[in-house]
Order: sequence, then structure tokens, then C-alpha cells
Amino acid sequence: MPGRPVVRRSLALLAAAALVAAGPVPVGAETPGAGRRAATADTVVAISVDALNPSALRKLGRERTPHLHALLDEGAGTLNARTEHELTVTLPNHTGMVTGRRVHAGSGGHGVTWNDDRRRPRTVQAAAGTPVESVFTVVDDAGLSAGYFASKTKFSLWDRSWPLATDAQTIIEDNQRLVRAFKRDLRGATRAFRFLHLSEPDTVGHDRGFMGRAYLRAVRRADRRVGAVMEVLRTDPRYAGRTTVVLTADHGGRGDNHTDPTKVWNYRVPFVVWGVGVDPGTDLYDLNPDFADPGRARTSYDGVQPIRNGMVSNLALGLLGLPAVPGSEHDLGQDLDVSAD
Repeated sequence: MPGRPVVRRSLALLAAAALVAAGPVPVGAETPGAGRRAATADTVVAISVDALNPSALRKLGRERTPHLHALLDEGAGTLNARTEHELTVTLPNHTGMVTGRRVHAGSGGHGVTWNDDRRRPRTVQAAAGTPVESVFTVVDDAGLSAGYFASKTKFSLWDRSWPLATDAQTIIEDNQRLVRAFKRDLRGATRAFRFLHLSEPDTVGHDRGFMGRAYLRAVRRADRRVGAVMEVLRTDPRYAGRTTVVLTADHGGRGDNHTDPTKVWNYRVPFVVWGVGVDPGTDLYDLNPDFADPGRARTSYDGVQPIRNGMVSNLALGLLGLPAVPGSEHDLGQDLDVSAD
């Protein structure tokens, strides 16, 4: 699915409708854009390594996953972030990443509970029963460009849901070819936000078992793919010193699958931020006392929150100096700090 020219339109009315539909803002939560930080990055690249169990990084170490460990060493991160509470599968969690919402529609979530290529419901909005905005629509409404590059065909849901806001909608199942396309886009287009999804650890994990030898080899290949992207971001003058990278995963996995959301090896994921505006070599929980390191606990949406993969969108928007996604929940106040300053 190649990218196509952007067609812009104002989303102000839809954004307002989304806020109304979402209901009142919870007590203590900030409204979108309240106290918004100044932009620190010209562009943000979000990378999701599908089924990246943090235990794989510990097991493989710096020698065998040098690029992922370089992000940890040079950025602000944690290997103890959380997925969405309800489900530990691909499409619901990735949709949470780009909308900043929980899963269950009845509680203000995005409503995407399936994990396949079905066309009914046709859009995220149809699943939620209400307008649902995303990181793509906020970037587009600011007159900037955004796109996604995914390695599973089910991500076509995003193009159907936000067709005028995703300037590049590239789906290539071969991860090596996908990264090549992503690098071409980096060199050929100016975009404020890009989302890259790498599926190989998940695909191999389902075929051969999660945390097994074949899976660990797939994580090493994913590490090299991330390294190929990072080489461009580190060396190209259009990106060096101007870019922030946010890397996370949709779920972990061990053994046969990752579908049980009550198992720590399924709901524990990495969350790493690297680049401009980021304090290198820091722990995200140390930088954010308002968020709680959950240990091994599976945390609900009540009370003090852990860092979640669903914070990708509002963190990215805050780094770009843009307001939070209307109707979102995860990091709504855009107060996830990546620097002590």
C-alpha cells in the first residue's frame, strides 16, 4: 500500500465532538494542551517491535542486541512499562498507541478488540461508537505530515479510520523491505511523525515459541533493523540533533502465545525515548515520580499509573509542541518527562 499525496482538512469540529463524546475529564487530569511544553523535536519516530519481551534484551545483552541497548544507554527508558490492561495482542495495543485510549469502548476506549483483517467494524470510530482522533489527525490539523509503516495487513484499519491524515500508509510484510521503504521515506519526505512497526519477533514466536532460540534470533534481526534506521537518524543532517525516537512494544510473550493479559511476561514491555530533549542514561520512573513502577503487578487504570505503551501519541505530540489527542487518556496532560529540565 504505497503512500499518496496529502489531502488536508480542518478537524476542529471532529475534535470538539470527540471531547464531548468522551465525557468529562477525570478529576486531577489536565485538558489537552494545558501547560503544553515547548517543542523540542522537529520530528518524532515511533518504533514498535512486535512481541519484544524485555527478558529477551536481558538474555541477549549488549553484545547481541547492541542497537536496542544503545537506545537504553543513551536515552531515558524502562524495561518495566505496561500494555493496555484489557488485552495483550497486536491491533488493540497499537491502536492504543496512536489514540492514547484504553481498549474498552464503554469506558471511553477505542473499541478495537479484534486482532485480524476483518472489515466490520470498518473503522476505529465505528468500533468506539464515537469520533476517535489520533496522533495522525493532530499532526495533520497542525499542517504537518505524518505516516505509518507496518508489517501486518491488519494495520489498514488506520488508513480507513484516518484517511486524510496519514500521508504515507505503507504495509510490507517483509521486515527488511519495509525498513528499506522507511529509510527511503526518511530521505525523500519531510514528516513530523512516523510510526514503524516491526513484526518479526511476533511472527517467529507464534511459529517456534516465544523466548526460544528462533525467537531470540528474530529479536537480533529486529535489533539490526532498528540499527539501520538509527544510522540515518544519527548521520543525516536533517535528523541529527533534531529527532526524538520512542521505542516500545505491543506485548511480550513466552511459550506458545501472548494472549493471557494476566501474565507478567505478556503485559510487561520496554519503553525507551532517545534523542533531542532527552536526558541520556536515565530511568523514566526516576524522572517521573508521578508515575509508579509497578514491579511485577498488573495495574488497572485506577490510581497512580505505570508508564504504558499507550503514551506514545501524547508524548510524541508534546515533543513536537502539539496538543494531546482529543478524547485520549494516556499521558493526557503530556507530563511524561524525558528530561529533568
